[in-house]
Amino acid sequence: MPNSRPRIVIATPADAAANNGNWRTAHRWRGLFGRGFQTIVQNASDTLGADADGAGMLIALHARKSANVIREFRRMHPTAPILLVLTGTDLYRDLADSRDAQESVATAHAIVLLQEDARRHLPAFAQSKSHVIYQSAKTLAPAAKPSGVLRCVVVGHLRSEKSPETIFSLIEDEICAPNIHILHIGSGLDDTLARKATQLSKRNANYRWCGTLPHGLTRAAIKRAHLLIHPSIMEGGANVIAEALTSGTPVLASHVSGNVGMLGTEYPGYFPVDDAAALGALLNRSLYDRTFFASLEKACSARVPLFSVETERIALLALVNGMLA
Repeated sequence: MPNSRPRIVIATPADAAANNGNWRTAHRWRGLFGRGFQTIVQNASDTLGADADGAGMLIALHARKSANVIREFRRMHPTAPILLVLTGTDLYRDLADSRDAQESVATAHAIVLLQEDARRHLPAFAQSKSHVIYQSAKTLAPAAKPSGVLRCVVVGHLRSEKSPETIFSLIEDEICAPNIHILHIGSGLDDTLARKATQLSKRNANYRWCGTLPHGLTRAAIKRAHLLIHPSIMEGGANVIAEALTSGTPVLASHVSGNVGMLGTEYPGYFPVDDAAALGALLNRSLYDRTFFASLEKACSARVPLFSVETERIALLALVNGMLA
């Protein structure tokens, strides 16, 4: 008897070794589909090959980087639905001048955005086929945290889009109080930035770059921290923000669309992009002003329901089942 489960190909421009946001989204979504589907995670840089034979649907992450696999799938399956997930750099950079990205948006039958502010940046013709699905994270019990110090964590690979230079300036210029400590987690994708992080770790006891950690250890570090610092210059909808909020850790974030769409327009913990002095002022205030820190906690707590695993699963399955039907 033939297998009647729908076959879905998830194409992502990153594999497990990259351990970045695109791969984590693909990996998590594969788990959310469960046994009701045959789900294949496919590297978008490869040809589809036999994996896509008889596939009922393509989910492609990143408009520009998955453009070739979108074209190939459409050729192989002219009537099968294509769901495009705009994950960050494609939405905020590529759509302006990349024909591949523009073609992917036009070809897709539906578009997923990872946070609510992203809709403002979509072309008008694509608005009606867009859907917001927040990335989820498992809820963890908050950890007890010591007083008198401020333990902070930054989670992001060392590349320009994540603005690690903002953290470096914060340390080099000694903007923070001496009892503010920063743990920086992420792979050294840029050699220059990695060297800088290594040198700062040796020179300054308040900063430590530890490279890549397994996901479980990263979540544990977020849970133990008083604050997550998220200084990106461009962001589609960072899952690490969901991971912080669902473990009781507030966030200080750069004021960019992807962060605003996750935390809300009135969130009190924003700082201007690349502004180490403004970030330092917020960190010092978080350490010394209990009322301000409580306002961060309250605002983050109000957003937590958006990032539940069940909320993401229900939204994803409703959209996919509707497209398959």
